[in-house]
Amino acid sequence: MSGSERETSVHVRRNREHWETRSADYQGWNREQLNARWDELRWGVWDIPENELHVLGDVDGLDALEYGCGACQTGIKVAMRGARVTGLDFSEPQLREGLRHMEATGVGFPVVQADGERIPFADESFDLVWCDHGVMSFADPYRTVPEAARVLRAGGLLAFSMVSVFAWISAMPEDERVSRELKQPYFGLRSQDLNDPEWHTTEFQLTYGDWIRLFRANGFVIEDLLELRPEPDSVSTYIDPEDLPWSRDYPMDHIWKVRKG
Repeated sequence: MSGSERETSVHVRRNREHWETRSADYQGWNREQLNARWDELRWGVWDIPENELHVLGDVDGLDALEYGCGACQTGIKVAMRGARVTGLDFSEPQLREGLRHMEATGVGFPVVQADGERIPFADESFDLVWCDHGVMSFADPYRTVPEAARVLRAGGLLAFSMVSVFAWISAMPEDERVSRELKQPYFGLRSQDLNDPEWHTTEFQLTYGDWIRLFRANGFVIEDLLELRPEPDSVSTYIDPEDLPWSRDYPMDHIWKVRKG
């Protein structure tokens, strides 16, 4: 684990403070889901298997960066598939929990504590940059997408899950419960501060058109947008069971899959 440059963005400092203080709570709330099935990679709040989604494909032998690795559960699962994983996160408690998971599973890889908007890697270092509700949710995409493009080799894949636009505009920042009515404007999406008693972060989202233009401006070709739909009997440590019907009708989260040209 190594240190990073001093974070300068207000939202980076705010988010880092949240994860520094709430990491243990987050891991406790979601341990049953995060630590289940170490040999099976899954995506999103409803834990949908990679074997069904085919987001990453064959990663054997790839140099891969988990972009906001948290406590390394997903990184361990990708490493088990043969990738040479490096983890990046700005939260020391999350990374230390990740090191404990590596010790428990016997799967290890280097982790770096750094600001996801200014990542300390050379150009063209990786074949794959990915995250499951990681940096791409908690940092400005107008900084993270160029950084991902910079560190990817030609033909490299950027894949990330995050809250969907549907979920974003169907809930208010002070109330995470989704609605079947639109609660926020679609145009002008960029960021919002969440001030739930247990959640104090700044999170990011763009309109679909803005995402497409941003990817193209940074040399990415869009391969897919996977809108995740849980099974009728799905359970999640992240989502209230009462929101399962909503998630069957609208995507709670989605996955962008784009490749560097």
